[in-house]
Amino acid sequence: MYHFEYVSKKEAAPYKSQLIELLNRVQDYVRDEFTFQFTFIGSSSHNMITYDPTTNVGFDFDVNIAVNDGNEDYSPEDIRIILHKAFSHFMRDYGYTKCEQSTRVISMKAVDPWHSRITHSCDFAVVYEGQAGQQYIRFNKVRNYFSWEFQTQPYKELESRADYLKTNGHWDEVLEVYLEKKNSNDNPDKHSRSLYAETINECFSRYCNHK
Repeated sequence: MYHFEYVSKKEAAPYKSQLIELLNRVQDYVRDEFTFQFTFIGSSSHNMITYDPTTNVGFDFDVNIAVNDGNEDYSPEDIRIILHKAFSHFMRDYGYTKCEQSTRVISMKAVDPWHSRITHSCDFAVVYEGQAGQQYIRFNKVRNYFSWEFQTQPYKELESRADYLKTNGHWDEVLEVYLEKKNSNDNPDKHSRSLYAETINECFSRYCNHK
């Protein structure tokens, strides 16, 4: 059981500013290969950043990276490897000690080696917005294979559903459910991105079963 709580926008701002600086440096680093835009999403975009004051665990951010590769000069593997190399190159300047190729994201973590805990983290998903919907680069660890995949149901229409919940006065419930999920999560491989998606879809289904 954790003791996560929300932090203010002001408290999270220095971490977010550092990440923006890091992302700008990565943009410059990979510019000879391709360019990209980035967007903070999910809990990171709704002032839902958390931390656990008893362990200093938290300040987790989620970012979507949209690569400009209209001619498809680079394979999904090329893109993820190029970006992973770039983040690994700069991460220690910002206190991060691990950069991993996870299934859905490139995961960057600041680990306290003395207490074997994550002090803060950021997950970067490489995405493409097409007429048929959003795709992301998925890493199949078993087959060591990267591919473009369409977002699965938990990640579809998240922002429109979040907007509905805010507009119709259900956001306090969203905040409560998300914090409960954070504090009860015992799966280290389940990131805040997944917990946020679960929260939005769960709350939305309570009021919009017909949609």
